Amino acid sequence: MPFTARTAEETAAAFLRFSTDGYAPLPSLLTSEGLGELRAEAWRLEGIARRRDFTMTCMDDSPRHMTTLGGHVIARESPLVRKLYEDAQLLALMGAVVGEPPMAVPDPLERHVLNVLHQEGDTHGAHTDDYPYALVFFLEAPHAPADGGLLEYVPGADSLADLDTGRAHRAHHRAGDAYLLRSDTTAHRVTPLTRPGVRRTVLNFAYTTRSAAPRTTQSARELYT
Repeated sequence: MPFTARTAEETAAAFLRFSTDGYAPLPSLLTSEGLGELRAEAWRLEGIARRRDFTMTCMDDSPRHMTTLGGHVIARESPLVRKLYEDAQLLALMGAVVGEPPMAVPDPLERHVLNVLHQEGDTHGAHTDDYPYALVFFLEAPHAPADGGLLEYVPGADSLADLDTGRAHRAHHRAGDAYLLRSDTTAHRVTPLTRPGVRRTVLNFAYTTRSAAPRTTQSARELYT
């Protein structure tokens, strides 16, 4: 499998962090072989992805400067990503961290998306997601926090304005890392890349639960169709 096993202590610590912050880092979740395979797949998929440069009205006119590919296309083009999304080991780890069994989201557009920041100034602006849980894999990442591409989030706040109040946390990740986010009730964004030549490539897997209330915005369709 492409994942590094978590110890019981690591899983318990991730559960506590997620319970408190709605965020849990999963450092080096991908094995070196898994990272290499997924990175090569992302580079291939990037060839059919679309560049996006706009502000998103339904998310307080926050900016989107990035290259993306939606889950409906990935499902057709990548058996590898489809298989990963349904992986029993991965779902078991998620369930242990978030405290309930994750389920596939009903909309194929949002199940698994590719987001690539690759130009100076690229950013994924402030937003919340339609579904409760986001599992984000880093296939490429800026080497240093000063290069940008940081996750910025406010625990327990779904108002995008809270990101500008000094309450926001920042997290830097490396290639091979992943994180879990309570993404429907946690305002979050990705800080702009600060220099040429830096890349941030992630696969974002969205999941829901039986008890999750349906929620629909136009954000995914604006970004991935």
